[in-house]
Amino acid sequence: MPDLIKKDRPRRAWQRMLSGRRLDLLEPSPLDIEIEDIAHGLARVARWNGQTRGPHAFSVAQHSVLVERLVSDLSPRLTREVRLMALLHDAPEYVVGDLISPFKAVIGIDYKALEERLQAAIHQRFGLSAHVPATLKTLFKRADHLSAYYEATQLAGFEEAEAGRLFGTPPKALKTPRLAPLSTAEAQAQFLARFHRLYAQ
Repeated sequence: MPDLIKKDRPRRAWQRMLSGRRLDLLEPSPLDIEIEDIAHGLARVARWNGQTRGPHAFSVAQHSVLVERLVSDLSPRLTREVRLMALLHDAPEYVVGDLISPFKAVIGIDYKALEERLQAAIHQRFGLSAHVPATLKTLFKRADHLSAYYEATQLAGFEEAEAGRLFGTPPKALKTPRLAPLSTAEAQAQFLARFHRLYAQ
């Protein structure tokens, strides 16, 4: 029986989206990126691998909205472009998922480079700088850690002391958000509403 699968045939590296777009993970094109696909995907990706309290997972879509809010709280005079970058800081996860940090360290590929290519294409699609300056990366990471602290203590069962050691303790002047995981439809709508409000400006 002939071998119908050629072993030297390149493996498929694209993902078909509900919009009909086919996004190449290795060479992503901004033309294949739609905000509806991003919102749909992020609303269905669970933070903490789903190990959170409540009837719904706390999604990356909700996390992204929270991080954008925290970035604005930390630096109130930011431009709408920077706040949009903050909202989209985890956007590549709509196609590659949310791998927990310990797993990223052992999977054996340059995962960071893959994420950065996707991030650059997403930024270009929405008229943002392809690369995030180091100062903004630091700000986004700070807000990301603050979000992780609030998620860990309110939803993932961490004690405050442990979360503080892992993610840093939030400044007392920062207003503590009250987190409640939304359904996928609600999280998707919340993310899209925040995107369109920033993008329309």
